Amino acid sequence: MHQGLKGFIFDMDGIIIDSEPLWKKAEKEVFSSLGVQLTEELCLITERMTTSEVTKFWFEKFPWEGKTLKSTENSVVNRVSELIKKEGKAIKDVKDFIKRIKLAGFKIGLATNSPAILIPVVLEKLELSNYFDVIASSEFELVGKPNPSVYKTALRKLNLDAKECIAIEDSNSGLMAAKRAGLKTVALSSENKKSEYADHQIHHYNEFDFSIVN
Repeated sequence: MHQGLKGFIFDMDGIIIDSEPLWKKAEKEVFSSLGVQLTEELCLITERMTTSEVTKFWFEKFPWEGKTLKSTENSVVNRVSELIKKEGKAIKDVKDFIKRIKLAGFKIGLATNSPAILIPVVLEKLELSNYFDVIASSEFELVGKPNPSVYKTALRKLNLDAKECIAIEDSNSGLMAAKRAGLKTVALSSENKKSEYADHQIHHYNEFDFSIVN
């Protein structure tokens, strides 16, 4: 085990599972049926919000009648769950990477803005349920990422200090949340420009080198 490093905390969407297309599909189906006009420009704003925040955002822009915000949110989540079960695919090389660090003795946590109900759906679909020591969802925090609270919860559950953990994220808001919680951050990104909140950047999991986190 790398000296001083005891754990990894992963984001879920875009880090473990390629779910962005599934979220877009579910949100388009549900919100469009309520008269919401989902423009590309506005969808970019909602991309990293929690499901609750997304639902409120669209309701304020295009108020609908006959369906509560919670019911609408549940419809989106249920549809995403169905799509994950049918079409969900792991991010390239993530399964091998997780199995490798687990065998090496590291603790593994998950910290996501996604609803808690989707976490077991994803982990079961990808056959990774037995590899995660703790899970944390922003659903149970006052606010989601970029607020650091979900990372602090994951650290508390892992019983580790922030300095003993690495966070792996693909979004600026996620990296910001991890950084604010005091973790070292690794961005998994195809972009050449590195986020100001990323200590290191990799393009693929097979590029990960423990020397970068000395």
